[in-house]
Amino acid sequence: MPKSKVYSMLGLATKAGKTVSGEFAVEKAIKEEKAMLCIVAEDASDNTKKMFRNMCEYRKVPFFIFSDKESLGHEIGKEMRAVVAVLDMGFKNMIIKQLEIENGGSESGQNEN
Repeated sequence: MPKSKVYSMLGLATKAGKTVSGEFAVEKAIKEEKAMLCIVAEDASDNTKKMFRNMCEYRKVPFFIFSDKESLGHEIGKEMRAVVAVLDMGFKNMIIKQLEIENGGSESGQNEN
């Protein structure tokens, strides 16, 4: 399977200072209404997935389950990360569009608002 373009977009967003990662930072960004998009790793715990899915539904933040903790962290230049938030509308739109293309337009693991 070829490498996802989503990783490149997350890397660019991170270099631009438009992402936060880690449960506490992402939770804070969502509650302060700074997060435009939330991505949780497929291998994150069920509690983590549920917590962020519920938080995102309540705050109307698009939510995707994508990749694994090691890959997510690596692409943003960090250790393993279970959750990443995008703080910029432009990056959010590009990443969601690419996620939908790669998932064949399916809505599995996604909360579309």
